[in-house]
Amino acid sequence: MKEAGLKLLSFPPDSPPLSIISAAKIAGIDLPIQTSSSASSPTLSFSNGLKLHGNYVILRYIGRLAPIPNFYGDNAFHAAQIDEWLEYTPTISCGSEFENACGYMEVYLEKRTFFVSHYFSIADIAIWSGLAGTGQRWESIRKSNKYPNLVRWYNSISAEYSNPLMEVTALYVGKKGLGKPVAAKSKEVKNVTGDSSDKAKAGSRSSSEIDLPDAEMGKVRLRFAPEPSGFLHIGHAKAALLNQYFAQRYHGEVILRFDDTNPTKESNEFVENLIKDVETLGIKYQKITYTSDYFSKLMALAEKLIKEGKAYVDDTPREQMQKERMDGIESKCRSNSIEENLKLWKEMIAGSERGLQCCLRGKLDMQDPNKSLRDPVYYRCNPVPHHRIGSKYKIYPTYDFACPFVDAEEGITHALRSSEYHDRNAQYHRIQEDMGMRKVHIYEFSRLNMVYTLLSKRKLLWFVQNGKVDGWDDPRFPTVQGIVRRGLKIEALIQFILEQGASKNLNLMEWDKLWTLNKKIIDPVCPRHTAVIEERRLLLTLTNGPDKPFVRIIPRHKKYDGAGEKATTYTKRIWLDYADAECISVDEEVTLMDWGNAIVKEIIKDQDGNITQLVGVLHLEGSVKTTKLKLTWLAETNELVNLSLVEFDYLITKKKLEEGEDFLDALNPCTKKEIAAIGDSNMHNLKQGEILQLERKGYYRCDVPFTRPSKPVVLFAIPDGRQQSVMK
Repeated sequence: MKEAGLKLLSFPPDSPPLSIISAAKIAGIDLPIQTSSSASSPTLSFSNGLKLHGNYVILRYIGRLAPIPNFYGDNAFHAAQIDEWLEYTPTISCGSEFENACGYMEVYLEKRTFFVSHYFSIADIAIWSGLAGTGQRWESIRKSNKYPNLVRWYNSISAEYSNPLMEVTALYVGKKGLGKPVAAKSKEVKNVTGDSSDKAKAGSRSSSEIDLPDAEMGKVRLRFAPEPSGFLHIGHAKAALLNQYFAQRYHGEVILRFDDTNPTKESNEFVENLIKDVETLGIKYQKITYTSDYFSKLMALAEKLIKEGKAYVDDTPREQMQKERMDGIESKCRSNSIEENLKLWKEMIAGSERGLQCCLRGKLDMQDPNKSLRDPVYYRCNPVPHHRIGSKYKIYPTYDFACPFVDAEEGITHALRSSEYHDRNAQYHRIQEDMGMRKVHIYEFSRLNMVYTLLSKRKLLWFVQNGKVDGWDDPRFPTVQGIVRRGLKIEALIQFILEQGASKNLNLMEWDKLWTLNKKIIDPVCPRHTAVIEERRLLLTLTNGPDKPFVRIIPRHKKYDGAGEKATTYTKRIWLDYADAECISVDEEVTLMDWGNAIVKEIIKDQDGNITQLVGVLHLEGSVKTTKLKLTWLAETNELVNLSLVEFDYLITKKKLEEGEDFLDALNPCTKKEIAAIGDSNMHNLKQGEILQLERKGYYRCDVPFTRPSKPVVLFAIPDGRQQSVMK
C-alpha cells in the first residue's frame, strides 16, 4: 500500500504534543501544524482523508516513517521496550510523581547512554519532551544537578539535536511550563505601523499567539540585510535569528540581502564571510539578493521624484547641512527649479567636478520635530569602484532611500529593525509613500549590547587595521567567527538570543550568562584530558610504583560513551603541577586521579626553599573519600604533547562606554596570555575545533592541532560563566 501524504497535525492550543513535533523535526519530516480549540487530543490528517488520533499513536507512526535507523527499535523486543517507556512517560507530568519518576530514571541511566539499547529512539524523544514540558520545574532540577545521570542524558540529547529541539522549546515551552506558543507580551511589543489592532489572519491561532502585526500564515516574507563591510557579530546574529524565528512561526521565508550601497567600506571578502556566518547560525534563507541589483530602478525613481518636486540637488557643505538640519533651516538649494535639479543630477551621475560637490535630498519637512524627516540625503557621489559592478556608477543611494524601496519591491511583509532606528520609522514610511510603494510593516526589537564589548564595525575595523587582534575571527572579537573560535557552541548563542525574545527593552547583557549556557551544552559530552603547566613542573617518584610502564584504556568521559576512549600510561615517576606540590604536606595521603591514592613521604627543596621533587608510595587500597587533594598528573614518558594554553580578556576596560566617550581611552593593555604546558599523549589526535576539558583547569577549544613535536598544540580557554578577568 502506498503511503498517503501527511496533510496536517492539529492539537489543542494549550497542549502542544512536543514529542511528535520534535520527532518530526529531527527526522526531517515536513509536518504542517495548526492549533484547534475544538481538538481534545493531537490528530494527524492524511491527504486521503484518513486520520490518526493520540500522542503516542502518532509518535509511533513517525518512528516507523522516519529515515533514522532504529528510531522505533531494531527488533520486536526493542520496539516493545520503547512502548513501555512511552506508557511510562505521562508519569513525568504528574505533579506528585515527578520526583519519583526522576529518581527512577536516574538509577536506570547510570550506565546507559539511551533509554533503549544503544540507539537514539522515540523513547528518548518522549521522555526528553516530558521533562522539557514541565518548564521551570525541570530547569531548576537541571541547575541543582540533583540527578546527574538524568541531566547528563538530557543535555547530550539537547546538544546532539540542538537546532530542532531549541526551535520547539522556543515556540511551545513558556517560562512557567507548557502552554501556548510563546508570544511577546503586549506591553513589550509596540505595533510601530501605527495600528492599534494586532489581529492577524493566521488560521485558528488566537490573537495572543501572534507576534507580527497583520501576519498571514504562509505569506510572511522577511529579510536579513547586513552591509558587507565586516563580519557578522553577535548583534547581527540576534537580528538574523529573530527573522528565522518569525519565518518558521508563520511558515514564511527569509531573504538574505546584502545592503551594498557604500563601495568605500565593502568587499567580496565580507560577502563570502557573511554568507558563511549566516549558514553557521543555521539560517535557512530562500535566496540571496543585493541592493545593487536595483541600482538602475533606484536611479530612475530618484529622477522621477526630482520631476515631481519631491527631491532636489544640494551643494551645501556637509557640516553646514548637518547644522541646518538640526536647526530646521531650509537649504538655499531647496527652491531650485526642477530643470536646475535635473541638470545637477546629470553632473552627479557623470561624477564631474561639479557633481562631486552635490548630493540628492528628499523634500520632506524641515520643521518636523522628528529630525529624520528634515530633508534626508537620498544619493551621494562616490568615485570608488563597487565590489560587484565595478565603475559603472559614480553615485550611490543611501540606506535610508534604498531600503524602503527594495523592501517593498521584494515583497517583504515585515521589516525587522532594532529600536535604535525608531525615530527613522516615520521617514521609512514617508519615503515609501512618496515613491508610491506598498507600505511594509516595521517590527522593532532591542539592540543586543554586551558588557565590555564594542559592536561598531568602524571600531572593530580599527583593531584589525592596527594589529591589536589577529583578524575578524580573533577570539577576543564579538563576531560569530570569533566567539565560535573561542569555543562557543552555536546552540548556546541561539538559546541565549531566543530567551531574550523580541522585546524592545534595552538591556546590557553579561557574557557570563552566555558562557554558562555554553557550559551546560559542552560539559556532558566533551572529552577529558590532562595537562601539567610547564613552568616549575616537578616529579613525584613512587618507590613502589610499576618498574615497567603499563597502559590502560579508559573512557575520555566517564558518563558519555560517545566521547570515546583514551590510553593512560602509568609509571614510577609522574609529573605534577608546582602549584599542587605546594599544597602537599609530608605523610599526607592524596588521590592521583584515574589511578588511586598515594602517600607523600618526602618533600625535597633547594636552598631557596623551592620544591624540586617529591617522593612517595602508592596506597591504592586507600579511600578517595578521605583525601583532601585530588591531583592530576602525567607519566614521565617521551610521548607527552607540548601545549600552548591561551587565555583572553576583554578588549576594553569599561562595561559600557558613555555617549561621546572615546573607546581609545578605555583600551585594555593586556588581552592575551599564553601558558606553556604538557599534555597527555592522546592529544596528538585532537582535531581543530574540538572542545575538551583539561581536568581541574577548565574547558578548551583546539585551535591548532598537532603537526610536529616542536610546534605546540594551541588550546583556547573557554569561559565557563564563573571566571573573572584572567589578566587582572
